[in-house]
Amino acid sequence: MKVFVIGAHGQIGKLLVAQLLDRGDEVVAGIRDTKQRSFFEDQGAATQLFDLNEQPEEMAKVLKGVDAVVFSAGSGGKTGDDQTLLIDLDGAVKSMEATQKAGIKRFVIVSAMNAEDRTLWTAIKPYYVAKHYADLYLKDETNLDYTIIKPGVLTNEAGKGGIQLNQHKGQIAREDVAEVIVATLHNDQTIKKEFAISEGKTPVSEAVNQV
Repeated sequence: MKVFVIGAHGQIGKLLVAQLLDRGDEVVAGIRDTKQRSFFEDQGAATQLFDLNEQPEEMAKVLKGVDAVVFSAGSGGKTGDDQTLLIDLDGAVKSMEATQKAGIKRFVIVSAMNAEDRTLWTAIKPYYVAKHYADLYLKDETNLDYTIIKPGVLTNEAGKGGIQLNQHKGQIAREDVAEVIVATLHNDQTIKKEFAISEGKTPVSEAVNQV
């Protein structure tokens, strides 16, 4: 499988690229800066400049030829609410539109636990607003073979290799999130599904089979 990773230079993105390559998949790492090329090309991934501020028509040109697109980009905690809306919401939606324009069906997005339930949103509400409406657009306004993955609080601990599904609270290592994405891409049972993930004891591949 050839996978285009949007947000490849992010914390989850880097782990995802490495895990996909280890599995034997082809990877195109979507990057924001040419200085990021060597990090991925030294591992065996291809790279492609990908600007979430571009229009979908331009974005689509560099997506052609892949089997699946993963959106793991985020504005980060150090930017303002405007960038959260421009990247996590509009950037996500434009990526969906570009994926369709490029003739690609498979699209996996990293959302957030409880994004679907306003009563459970924490203090970083603009982030949840962005995730909530990006998820809705993906489900209701596209014909993509989507999967929406909603991790709990992200940590940089070593992956445990086990998760639990559809809890309303909990944390999870970014390394385990990346493993879930890889398993999801290779499991057609996850198409048109959304699920929350947190640290648990069920092996990732087994848990993904249960969604």
